[in-house]
Amino acid sequence: MEKITSGDFASPEMMRDFIAFYKRLAGQQEPLYRLDDFFGMGGAWVAFRHDDVATILKDPRFVKDMRKFAPSQVQRESDQEIASASKFMEWTKRMPNMLMADPPDHTRLRRLASKAFTPRKIEDMRPRIQQIADELLDAVQERGRMDLIADFAYPLPITVISEMLGIPAADRDRFREWIRKFWNASLDDPNQADTVGEVLDEFTEYFKALLAEKRAHPGNDVTSGLLQAHDKGDQLSENELLSTIWLLMLAGHETTVNLIGNGTLALLQHPEQMRLLRSDPSLLPSAVEELLRYAGPVMIASRFASEDIIMHGKEIRKGEMVLVSLAGANRDPHQFSNPEALDITREENEHLAFGKGIHQCMGAPLARLKGQIVFGTLLQRLPHLRLAVAPEQLTYHRNTMRSLTSLPVLF
Repeated sequence: MEKITSGDFASPEMMRDFIAFYKRLAGQQEPLYRLDDFFGMGGAWVAFRHDDVATILKDPRFVKDMRKFAPSQVQRESDQEIASASKFMEWTKRMPNMLMADPPDHTRLRRLASKAFTPRKIEDMRPRIQQIADELLDAVQERGRMDLIADFAYPLPITVISEMLGIPAADRDRFREWIRKFWNASLDDPNQADTVGEVLDEFTEYFKALLAEKRAHPGNDVTSGLLQAHDKGDQLSENELLSTIWLLMLAGHETTVNLIGNGTLALLQHPEQMRLLRSDPSLLPSAVEELLRYAGPVMIASRFASEDIIMHGKEIRKGEMVLVSLAGANRDPHQFSNPEALDITREENEHLAFGKGIHQCMGAPLARLKGQIVFGTLLQRLPHLRLAVAPEQLTYHRNTMRSLTSLPVLF
């Protein structure tokens, strides 16, 4: 059987036919697959069965803090051949956030950030998210066509997260460009590592200036709240503050963009499911869960072994990277009946699109709310929604998140 490499996990070809790739991965004789190298960061183990992925995500022996257990390749800060993936990992070592931290730091950072994601605060956002969705469709309604990514999927979440963070509307295009450059940088291309570094540096300088403005004129936004916690000595360093804002911006935007894009494409390619959802909006909650399982944007997550661990007879050595394939777990036939089918009425749907354990996505309730509003609004307002190009003409970015470059549609 042809050997799987790290490049396969980010290739546009895999994204286009991800079902075939994960059937190939699941067809490996061993439940843990060994990669010789993961984008210049050293060797890694890959878990792709649902039970294994859930177990690893909940096991405190598998940790996130690469400052303690990063492979030696990641620590070569003077290496001129460092890939963009390693460049980002270097930055996160200096700028820790809750996604890259373990308890007790993780507990402290998550507690501070979670104040913005209480059930009441999220539900209070419903009218504003609906307004944004309607205004974006108003702008393209008479044209009868749009690029769903550029005209709808990108601007909606960037507006939502920018308003949450208190970023001025005039600066949102700058953030969109930073995010575009960051995600378009090939993970294994040393020539693009500088681009990643420049984006992170520009972001850091921008937010240092914004924090100064928020100190002088605090608002009712997440950034002001985190800043006040920092200034009151609530154990939040400035680097942690900046990195937390970066994480909220990136996670609060890019994942939603791709849930909207991938989810809409999945519905367009399964017209019977789209008709069913349009005729019965009460299915929106279960439809969003199924789209998260079937077309969720986050394909893999990483952990490090904090000690020698035996799994399936294999020794995972202390400090080794372990990749958990969320997409593979969400297609495990031992967990889901007929996993290759899109079924918006699926009742038993313990998908892992948001992860599991202490690092389970804090913004999951907000993502679900946005998904329900977006798909409900698209189907209600655009009854003749259809692809403007053949599916094989669609292209994907080269990264580990399933991300369409565009999605031309007619309506």
